[in-house]
Amino acid sequence: MGQNLALTRLAAFMFLSSALCFAGSWSGTLVDSKCFDAEERNVNPTDTLTFVDRDGNREIRYCSPSAKTKIFAIVPPVGPSLKLDSSGNAKAAELVRKAGRKSRLDIAVTGEMKQNTIQVDSISIVR
Repeated sequence: MGQNLALTRLAAFMFLSSALCFAGSWSGTLVDSKCFDAEERNVNPTDTLTFVDRDGNREIRYCSPSAKTKIFAIVPPVGPSLKLDSSGNAKAAELVRKAGRKSRLDIAVTGEMKQNTIQVDSISIVR
């Protein structure tokens, strides 16, 4: 019985620790999340070297956010794109509106990462 209780506690601890979020800051290029996701999925199914054949800068330029963009993501220099929460999307939309149409908008974000989405505290343009 004691061993089962210890295993239950260990399992509960591991579950809770994996659900924790962590605060941090991220930087990268702001993109239209829907557009960028579509570009990332647009691959030849027989191609085994998809990342070698991709032009990440072209995808970033192509998916540059506009005043009509509602859902945003950050594309860091290395690693997968990071989605913003609804509050972050509203802040990013305001930032895009103020910055005007640019081909590349490099930003810095602070907040908490929860399930591959940043819960944004602040967002600013990096010059």
